[in-house]
Amino acid sequence: MTVFLASLFLPKTVYFNLPDGHPSGHRRRRTNPKQKKSDRPPLELRPSLFTPHPANTPPLTPSDDGKPLGENLFGNEDGLRVHASDDEEFRAPADKGSPNWGSRSFQPMSRANSPPPASLLDYARAMEKARTVEKAKELGRQGVHQPRATRSDSHDRVFANADWRIVNADQGNGGLRNAAEAAGRDGFAGEFTWVGTLGMPIDALEGTQQKDDIHDRLITEFNMYPVFCSDKDFDGHYMHFCKQILWPVFHYQIPDNPKSKAYEDHSWKFYVNVNQAFADKIVKNWKRGDTIWVHDYHLLLVPGMVRKKLPEAKIGLFLHVAFPSSEVFRCLAVRKELLEGMLGANLIGFQIPEYTRHFLQTCSRILTVEATNDGIQLEDRFVNVMHHAIGIDPINLDIHRQDKEVMKWIDIMRERYKGKKIIVARDKLDHVRGVRQKLLSYELFLNKNPSWRDKIVLIQVALSSSSEKSDLDAAVGDIVTRVNSSWASLAYQPVVYLKQDIPYSQYLALLTIADALMITSQREGMNLTSHEFIVCQDGKHCERKHGSLILSEFTGTASLFGGKELSINPWSYRQCSDAIKRAIDMSEEEKASRWTALREVVSHHTGSHWFTTFLSHLDNAYDVQHRHDQTSVPRLNLSTLGAHYTRSQRRLFFLDLEGTLVPHGFMNEIIPMNPQRTLGVLNDLVADSRNTVYVMSARRPEELDRLFLLVPNLGLIAENGCFVKGAGKSSWAQIADREKVASWKESVKTILQYYLERTPGSEIEDRNCSVVFHYKNAEDYAMAERQASDWTGHINESCEKQGVHATQLDDCVVVEPIDWTKETAATQIYRDIHQDTSADSAESSIDFLMVVGDGREDEKVFKWANHLDAENSTKHVVTVSLGNRNTEATATLTQGVSGKYPESSEVQKVYC
Repeated sequence: MTVFLASLFLPKTVYFNLPDGHPSGHRRRRTNPKQKKSDRPPLELRPSLFTPHPANTPPLTPSDDGKPLGENLFGNEDGLRVHASDDEEFRAPADKGSPNWGSRSFQPMSRANSPPPASLLDYARAMEKARTVEKAKELGRQGVHQPRATRSDSHDRVFANADWRIVNADQGNGGLRNAAEAAGRDGFAGEFTWVGTLGMPIDALEGTQQKDDIHDRLITEFNMYPVFCSDKDFDGHYMHFCKQILWPVFHYQIPDNPKSKAYEDHSWKFYVNVNQAFADKIVKNWKRGDTIWVHDYHLLLVPGMVRKKLPEAKIGLFLHVAFPSSEVFRCLAVRKELLEGMLGANLIGFQIPEYTRHFLQTCSRILTVEATNDGIQLEDRFVNVMHHAIGIDPINLDIHRQDKEVMKWIDIMRERYKGKKIIVARDKLDHVRGVRQKLLSYELFLNKNPSWRDKIVLIQVALSSSSEKSDLDAAVGDIVTRVNSSWASLAYQPVVYLKQDIPYSQYLALLTIADALMITSQREGMNLTSHEFIVCQDGKHCERKHGSLILSEFTGTASLFGGKELSINPWSYRQCSDAIKRAIDMSEEEKASRWTALREVVSHHTGSHWFTTFLSHLDNAYDVQHRHDQTSVPRLNLSTLGAHYTRSQRRLFFLDLEGTLVPHGFMNEIIPMNPQRTLGVLNDLVADSRNTVYVMSARRPEELDRLFLLVPNLGLIAENGCFVKGAGKSSWAQIADREKVASWKESVKTILQYYLERTPGSEIEDRNCSVVFHYKNAEDYAMAERQASDWTGHINESCEKQGVHATQLDDCVVVEPIDWTKETAATQIYRDIHQDTSADSAESSIDFLMVVGDGREDEKVFKWANHLDAENSTKHVVTVSLGNRNTEATATLTQGVSGKYPESSEVQKVYC
């Protein structure tokens, strides 16, 4: 079995060895000649206090050959290396608005024009110009004389003939990579193959042998399938749609960008193109039995695209970032397309239950599909949903901690900050990470606690996605300057602010000596820096141990730690300030107790455990879905059924009414139809003393009495299990609790009355134990249909604790109790029959059970009956579905793969 791990970036990339002294062709950053140069050095060039001497500034992250990388590089999304956080994968270039999103001296220059023009007319002109340039270059490659060689032509020729090497990429989802490697080390039996981009511009290599050689070597030597996207597609996909639309929305920040036609008309197209390229690569290399595992918000359309080409494929999707509430997600112009793409998977995973619940509610409201605790019920199949938080690899982390470089930096920092409490923070400098809130809280702490002003240091590593001076960058810089100018001295600086990345050895040393780690994210999927901090605080390499974790309650990680961290609201400066005070004043006993509990959580939620658990759940979900799919459920064999029926002595039937015996519709529409054939078949069944027949319905008892007045000895189940009328009995028994029903009905009717007044033409049907809101005759039907999902969600959220559930069906919303269903009624009837049967009379026990239905309410009865069969409680159980959805039934009457409903004559044969 091969597992395709589809992530935006591969773990490998390519570096080119250019001739000495040859310019790479990269454009220089534009500067404003009128702008006055500041005498104040930029923050990233100021001395570091990591070392005793201010001249010793930490170097930039080294590359594989040991040389420092420039700031224009493909880095991680959050500006951190792959070691630090699960969300991080790609550092934007220094000049975010320029085409050089991949600008490195050892990689080609991007040809993307960024950003795309806002006007459709301008966009068309730009495309025409690009085609003209491309045509000229093609003629040049064919030997046709061109008046003048362009700079890009020279650039292309250099890279087309340069030596190259495959190296470890510094961009990508580090949490995923570490988890995959850890699972392989811990004995994962499967083989995994990566699918992703190289994280570099490739237009310069188009049509060259270099590109083919790189492709072949990655496959043969590293088991990685590279996806080659044009620079324009990748730039529009990542820099515009992902970073400026999806990333903010998924982190509860609604940008103005979706209001711009540029992003609606252009960047969405690029997002689709990149996703399609991934889907095509997977489809081309997929074999039966392979597993496809798609990762994160960059590739949300891939599951649906692959499903169209490979209906039988096993597809999983895991979202590493947060998933917002439906009110936020619905702001996206392409909300339906994104959800439908995600629902192409068999199993969708999220970090924590909150994100799972948001996804289910969003699907219910936007797609008007049925959402359960287990997943989403589509028309023809079921999509399972789960939550399981990713973790780190403690074993690999311990190996890195033994490095001599880490030990050296531990000694340096211990000496430099001897006698001081150290608070460590490492974040990307954007609004989501809450760096500004953290610094203001720290300033408040110093104001309130003057005795600590020369005894505590905040070391903030802040990595910006752009060198352009943003408002946030300026605000943070001003706060740092104000704090340091107020309380700094020759021997003390309260804030050490580094606006650059630091080597991994320094990062581990910081986590080791820190007295506290402070994370103030306003929203974050899973912060693995906190996990690494806990492991580094075990006291193996430093006398300082069991430091406190100050963690925002809005991170997914906070839901795992059970209150053993110091939970904060990053918008409450006072609470954050108090958390700093508590962290440094906490007793050693309390620190040790909290750390022990946190370490146990980290040890359990490892990357390897997450990796294998998700794939195990995917296998189970796929097997169950495949077994219950209409194309896998066998057609009912009437000959075999007749043989079992003839041999049996005591038979019990549960037959659904709506959609099975009679069409769906209002009772006043059904009764005049006079379904004599159906009534005749039922009379024939009950005439046999060996048969006990029950008809199940959502209708009220009095309506069923009217419909089956001519069928004596027929048992009835009304309002989906709330009322039961025994076979041969003249009175109804209410199974549902009257007081509980009256309680929730009052709340539900208040909500529905509000919507009734705002939906002319709609009506409320008040049944004994359920309420139905009909909008079939609404004056504005389209609007009512769109809002029905909101009504459903409102009721489910408001009345969840009252044991009631609302479901949107065709032209109506049905609200009914969850404690009394067709299954509970069938269970009670079956139990009563066995109690009335003599224990000494084996021939009197039920030896033939048949359940026939077509709706969602019948699935629970199918499952119950099949469970009886598995326990060998009966001699023969038959469950038959007439619907076209995946089903728990063991037989179906639909026509093959088309899922066509059977003719009425065929249905009657079952009962004859």
